[in-house]
Amino acid sequence: MPLQNRVTPTGDIIATDHRGTFTGNRGIIHNPATRTLLNKRWSTPAWLTCVCEFRARRRKVMSRQSWTELFFLDEATAFAAGHRPCFFCRRDDAKRFRASWEAGNGVGELSAKAMDAVLHAERLDRGEKRLHPLPTQLHALPDGTMVQANGESYLVAGGKTLRWSFAGYSRADLPGAAMLLTPPSTVRAFQAGYRPVLHQSAG
Repeated sequence: MPLQNRVTPTGDIIATDHRGTFTGNRGIIHNPATRTLLNKRWSTPAWLTCVCEFRARRRKVMSRQSWTELFFLDEATAFAAGHRPCFFCRRDDAKRFRASWEAGNGVGELSAKAMDAVLHAERLDRGEKRLHPLPTQLHALPDGTMVQANGESYLVAGGKTLRWSFAGYSRADLPGAAMLLTPPSTVRAFQAGYRPVLHQSAG
């Protein structure tokens, strides 16, 4: 039976047989004895996106009193949920993201803690996923941005929209007005040059 550790673009965590291409964490949010989630869905404002394999280390998922392993279809999904690259296992990506985030948001020499504070305010609204108005026309959004329409999540890539699922993306037009899922500050980082890793089905 699959564990409850797969993350949607809205930040929800559910159980599914589908595997992800990235892992990550929001601190310790599980009980290692039962390998089930606690009621809380985060214990730190540092929501990270990590590689699934690092220095040949292997972890038995949700088995220790350590960070709770979460999984994402791709990096765009993790960004939409409000995560950012980890400075430990993805140091080069994290440095590139921070540089693009600083350039896109007009700030300089920002600490990871300060960036997390901005992202935390953008990702949540009284414990629920915060949606934002689109900052520009849909077709002008940078690749990797995710939006929501009629309760479904969509990836913007090449000016087109792809419907998200745990299995991958499929071509689909929006069924209605869209709201922004990806935090605005992260979208500005995309506009400044950061390119999130997309699932192969987006190609």
